[in-house]
Amino acid sequence: MVGLPARGKTYIAKKIQRYLRWLGIKTEIFNVGSYRQKLAGTRIDHTFFDPQNENAMNQRENAAKATLRAMLDWFELQNGTVAIYDGTNYTSARRAWIQKELSAHHIEVLFIESLCQDENVLRENIRDITAKNPDYRDMDPEKAEADFRLRIQHYSDLYETMTENHLTYLKIIDGKQQYIINHVRGYLESRIVYFLMNIQIRPKKIWFSRHGESMFNLEDKIGGDADLSPRGRKYSKRIPELIKERIGDQPLTVYTSSMRRTIQTASHLNYPQKHWKALDELDTGVCDGMTYAEIEEKFPEDFARRDEDKFNYRYRGGESYRDLVLRVEPVIMELEQNDNILLIAHQATLRCIFAYFLDVGHEELPYIKVPLHTLIELIPNAHGCEKSYFKGNIEAVDTFRPKPPADRVTKIKETETLSPPGEMGEIAEDAPYPILPISPRLYPKKVKEESAVH
Repeated sequence: MVGLPARGKTYIAKKIQRYLRWLGIKTEIFNVGSYRQKLAGTRIDHTFFDPQNENAMNQRENAAKATLRAMLDWFELQNGTVAIYDGTNYTSARRAWIQKELSAHHIEVLFIESLCQDENVLRENIRDITAKNPDYRDMDPEKAEADFRLRIQHYSDLYETMTENHLTYLKIIDGKQQYIINHVRGYLESRIVYFLMNIQIRPKKIWFSRHGESMFNLEDKIGGDADLSPRGRKYSKRIPELIKERIGDQPLTVYTSSMRRTIQTASHLNYPQKHWKALDELDTGVCDGMTYAEIEEKFPEDFARRDEDKFNYRYRGGESYRDLVLRVEPVIMELEQNDNILLIAHQATLRCIFAYFLDVGHEELPYIKVPLHTLIELIPNAHGCEKSYFKGNIEAVDTFRPKPPADRVTKIKETETLSPPGEMGEIAEDAPYPILPISPRLYPKKVKEESAVH
């Protein structure tokens, strides 16, 4: 990362990390400021960042080197794929050093510079930083903000924006006002640039709901294109009140899947609506329309194997959660680009979307709770994502299936089966690899080639 303090670098870094992890790419952030605080302590005022303070400059250089060393160790020992070196990296000399060190280890480098002159954005960023930074713990907010602005000025005195034509970089100017792209060649680099050109840096609220209770929910059946139950229809009349309580008279766009139960749930919402097949429920293939009890009786070993690796298990003729993540990626881009969206979809689909915003790993993704008849509000920010539930107070069945104990899975697999393994489906062959088809030079690693973002 490259940029003055309070330009959204850490926010961007965390966005990249969350996106790539969601796609199964091992990604880690290495923050120079955190290493500086470990080496030099906290409660440091702006004079520590004065370029005339030689002792402090040496400590800051040592922190930069320690951070880079930790990153290189992570590549080597943890078999990492993408590392994000999060710091100001505000001079061409510092960037030349980074490029030299990483190139010597055969690591491809992409610099991402964030420039911002919008005083309103800077003011909010500074308030957010000083409220959470250990350097300003228990300090008066106005004094903390004044000190931080002096810190920024010290950096500004020596700041050199990126003009190095031989380096690979993306320059983001005032959020999404302008982009400058230089020498971006590789697929993974291009994917990161594509992602960053689709995100909003400012905070926002997004609303979600499952469809109302369906007739298949009452019968404990999966898949299908069932209509709403009587209670589901009651929820369709309640959800306009729930959303009105949250947004007042603000405009709203409603997205549903192409399936009847989501369209019926949105039928009383007096807002523009779009039906998107990418939001359809996970395709259960040969098991469509069956109950879990019927599946367990007919395909006991396959049923156990799915519980063993629910994320990667692909129904025969259908999908896995792994497939679903890739299917909903365009939805993620739509949610990142736009404000005031209510998305009405299905349990598995929403799990995949929530996993992105809440940074939930693949193993736990299929067990995210998405209750019926509940409006869910997400507020992504620089430090994570806030989640709130607003219940419709209309009863519904509970469709959540917790992860079974490992010994139960083993016992089922040891019993005699009524059908050959694989009749119901199988664990995806590409399960060990990232969901996103990245460069073969990176996965599997025959040559030690990684990527670093700075």
